[in-house]
Amino acid sequence: MAALHVRRMIFEGRLRPGDRVPQDAVAAELGISRIPLREALIALEREGWVRLEAHRGAFVTPLDADGVRDHYHLYGITYGFAAARAVERAPAGLADRLDALARVVETTDDPVGLQEAVVAFHAAVVEAAGSRPVRVALRASPPLVPGSFFEVVPEAVEVERRGVRAVVERVRAGDGPGAEAAYRAMMREQADLAVAALRRRGVI
Repeated sequence: MAALHVRRMIFEGRLRPGDRVPQDAVAAELGISRIPLREALIALEREGWVRLEAHRGAFVTPLDADGVRDHYHLYGITYGFAAARAVERAPAGLADRLDALARVVETTDDPVGLQEAVVAFHAAVVEAAGSRPVRVALRASPPLVPGSFFEVVPEAVEVERRGVRAVVERVRAGDGPGAEAAYRAMMREQADLAVAALRRRGVI
């Protein structure tokens, strides 16, 4: 909760690159002690959001376009690998399950509901892959955009809809490399849209 709150402060411009994170004020705002906030800042340093300086505190690290693109490209690699593994292992009914989730993605207009549907689709792919390293890699790479990605980046809706449909088609065809390529292509497009959104907000 604390890490998400600080990410939101950065993303919304309440904290700018180079600013010192006001730990006492943030802890008071959240109603928590400094200890969980400190743990959150350590996690945010690993993610590249802040840098910790001994006896000085935590400072907001500037994001750059290449770093944001790398983040989404790594998503594409990881989810793409999971999709290829899922096709190889071919759990019963996978294509039908993904198709049903893709239909929800294609027909949901509410950004929050759409976010939930997309998360469910990706989670189903990861579950079908049955790969612990994939799950570990994704846990170590939380979303750059806090909250609903599709509220912040509405242009990404159609990209996601096309992308999940392409993944379903490749999975149904038993084409693991094709499913992997579809994921990578979708995340490359999302990367460019995320960069543009972050630039509009002055985060980059």
